[in-house]
Amino acid sequence: MKTVYYMMILAFSVTFASAQQGDIKIEQDDKIVDLLDIYKTYNESSEYYRIQVGFGSYDKAERIKSEVEIDFPDMASKIDFDSPTYRVRLGRFKTKLEAERKFKEVRSKYPDAMLLKPKKSTK
Repeated sequence: MKTVYYMMILAFSVTFASAQQGDIKIEQDDKIVDLLDIYKTYNESSEYYRIQVGFGSYDKAERIKSEVEIDFPDMASKIDFDSPTYRVRLGRFKTKLEAERKFKEVRSKYPDAMLLKPKKSTK
């Protein structure tokens, strides 16, 4: 009899139980958005070393980029247009030492790869 009683209590409690619902409102200072924009702009324009693995027509660059993404999935790859050709470049290295270490690894797979120095700022 006790078992039936406990089963009934359990059934009623499960039936009438409901999850809590609520709204979450996050308030943040508008200056945070401004700081994030400044940070993104700085990262895009900051100087860094890159590795160029190939160049050619857009189709050839896309083919090289897809191969590079398979061979080096941990490094960001990008196609840049530098007249008159498209160039496939890897990574964004802040230090020369870090760039040279990865360059050695990339060059074993892509012998024509080149290590590109950061462009000097004209500011």
